[in-house]
Amino acid sequence: MSTVQLPDGRYGRSADERADRKLKIIGSVLGVALLVLVGYFAVHYVGGNKISAEVISFDVSDSAVEVHLEVRKDAGVTGYCTVRSQAEDGAEVGRADFRFDQDASRVDQVLTLRTTAPGTTAELLGCHAD
Repeated sequence: MSTVQLPDGRYGRSADERADRKLKIIGSVLGVALLVLVGYFAVHYVGGNKISAEVISFDVSDSAVEVHLEVRKDAGVTGYCTVRSQAEDGAEVGRADFRFDQDASRVDQVLTLRTTAPGTTAELLGCHAD
């Protein structure tokens, strides 16, 4: 048994071709929308935070943790960084926000984080501009 071949273009477009065209248009629109969304979040993530910091070192005692923190920010920007300390079992024993109001673009400071028990870590949770 053989299949019947219809002449091209004689009977118009098939329903499959119209559906394929609609799917291509919908796919293109959704793809462009996804790219715009990813671009928006990328710009917000890269350019949104005007303060960044890094824990250089820390020294622990029974009731405090001294944290050497290096903060980089735009000159004139004020904000704060949140630092926490955990005990050996993972329980949080101290957390504090430290403000940075200096006009300098790089601030190098040793801070004291009071703890409720001996801490074993000093972890920078994040920095936020005012």
